[in-house]
Amino acid sequence: MLVPFALPAQQKVTLGVMLPLHRNDGDGKRMLEYYRGMLLAAEDLKKQNVSVTIKAWNIPSTADLSTVLRSEVAGTCNIVFGPLYTPQVEEIGDFCRANDAKLVIPFSITGDDVDDNAFIYQVWQSPEELLSAAADVFVTRFGDSHPIFIDCKDSKFPKGNFTAKLRSKLDKRGIKYSITSLNSSSAEFSKAFSDDNRNVIVLNSASSPSLNAAMHKLDDVMLSRPGAMISLFGYTEWLMYEKYDLNRFFKYDTYIPTTFYTNTSDWKTRQLERRYEEDFHEPMQTALPRFAISGYDYTMFFVNGWLQFGRTFTGSRWQQPYKAIQSPLKFVKTERGGFRNKCFMLVHYNTNLQIETLSY
Repeated sequence: MLVPFALPAQQKVTLGVMLPLHRNDGDGKRMLEYYRGMLLAAEDLKKQNVSVTIKAWNIPSTADLSTVLRSEVAGTCNIVFGPLYTPQVEEIGDFCRANDAKLVIPFSITGDDVDDNAFIYQVWQSPEELLSAAADVFVTRFGDSHPIFIDCKDSKFPKGNFTAKLRSKLDKRGIKYSITSLNSSSAEFSKAFSDDNRNVIVLNSASSPSLNAAMHKLDDVMLSRPGAMISLFGYTEWLMYEKYDLNRFFKYDTYIPTTFYTNTSDWKTRQLERRYEEDFHEPMQTALPRFAISGYDYTMFFVNGWLQFGRTFTGSRWQQPYKAIQSPLKFVKTERGGFRNKCFMLVHYNTNLQIETLSY
């Protein structure tokens, strides 16, 4: 006797979106794109027999939150995404705590509510956190190399805070390094390099002109010292220069620290871009990261996590229910409160003309 095939029971989750969803300014337009990415994720989840209900509210900086939070609909949300503005975090966070809902804060805020509210998941990481993570990874990965710091004399896009932190860590480890300048002659510049160890170059500027000037200097070094091993260690801003400098990124074995990476040649990225344009009749904004893809990734991450682990889902390195297209997440519990995202990676452009992401 044949037993009829039974479809798995439909799983349900209700999401709340409390972000500025309008076209009045840049904040609204960016959040609208983020929300549209969430809608695309909901479409794909429904194909997996998941019932996703999204309740959205336009929450500008002047919004009356009490009206929204008193509504019966808001109380049905399992996961809430928002807000964008720091003054709104406490009230929405208290609401989520009272209603046993997870609050995902996707973008930059200045408060520390996550330290006291166990229902908050703070995605954004401060520049100081990222600099510290980049310095730690550098010392671990390149501890047996020869670091070279290039002074770019750049007052517009300085990164002296990073190079100072990194040099301090190298000093504590007893790792020797050299310092040179873009203004040095070719002969003096070349003296900073080692013939015995890999030379890892760090600029104290994130600007494109400084990077281009440094790579021209490196071209000269390669001619005068053809056996020299060279790698570049850069900044997240360099991802904006990929389409111009890709070949030299490969040539100089470049590493870029970041919390996201948009691989425009990946079929998943191209497919999502195409779907977005078809559904919403305009392309995604040319921003890094892409807001729609972040919305898609975060929705897939939290909904799949909720379905697999329920209220015990923390998003830690041991609970990774989804592989991100652009914006991975990895949360760590605070001492008395919620969870902070500690995802960090290096985008590596290796000399074999391949791009790889190294997660930490």
